[in-house]
Amino acid sequence: MPGVKGVNESEGEEIDPETAESDKSSNEDSDSSGSGSGSDDESSSEVDEECIDKRRSECLHQMADLEKQFVFMKEQLFEEKSSQIDIQLEEEVSDILKVLRLTNIRHTLDAENQASKQNLNSEKALLWDVIKCDLEDKIRRLEEDRNSVDITSDLWNEQVNLKRNKRKCDSQFVGKRKKPVTVSGPYIALKASKQSSEYEFHAPERVSCRFADGKLVFKGASFRKGESVYIDDKTQQPWQARVISVNTSEVLLQKVDGGYSRIGIGDLQCGKYIISHQEIC
Repeated sequence: MPGVKGVNESEGEEIDPETAESDKSSNEDSDSSGSGSGSDDESSSEVDEECIDKRRSECLHQMADLEKQFVFMKEQLFEEKSSQIDIQLEEEVSDILKVLRLTNIRHTLDAENQASKQNLNSEKALLWDVIKCDLEDKIRRLEEDRNSVDITSDLWNEQVNLKRNKRKCDSQFVGKRKKPVTVSGPYIALKASKQSSEYEFHAPERVSCRFADGKLVFKGASFRKGESVYIDDKTQQPWQARVISVNTSEVLLQKVDGGYSRIGIGDLQCGKYIISHQEIC
């Protein structure tokens, strides 16, 4: 065994120079190849850095442009959107104002119609009241006129009958006691009984008094509404008054003290009252 080991060791010792040369050559080759690859890597890295810088600057420039465009488009979009919103708001506000104005006009119209109806109803009621009062007043006046006319006609008939009877009696009495009268000279003698003369003096005298064309005609003088007149009732001092109204049956007068007085046409015809424009003495 020791002999084999020694042989191997000797063989190993013999191979060492050859292997050393081969290793040396391989090392040289490797050194030469390593130096060549290192120079290539340095040149390629320099080119890559330049390209990267150039590309980076281009990207930054494009990014800045894109940011500017984005900001511009954003502002433009905001303005368009705000303008659309303003237009929409204006339309909505105009619609709301239109509805409110129409509602206000409708309410105003309803209020005016209601006020007109109420005013019409109140005026109708007032007019009916006035007409009713006027008719009642006219009815009352007609009744008073009818009563006064009846009384006046009765009195007139009685006076006429009394006058006729007295005339008959006087004529009979005068006929019995009549004597011839001698007349000397151009004289005219009229003889009447005392009773007939007294009757003629106290008999009521019919006065011309009538209603025509809305005015009172008394002894040819006209008396209209609103004129100032003087009244003599033959019982007290004549008093002043103003004509308020005139109709076919009576005259309404307002005294100076504010009181009212009614004088019938029949009373004026019988001479119970005297009316004049001038103060009666």
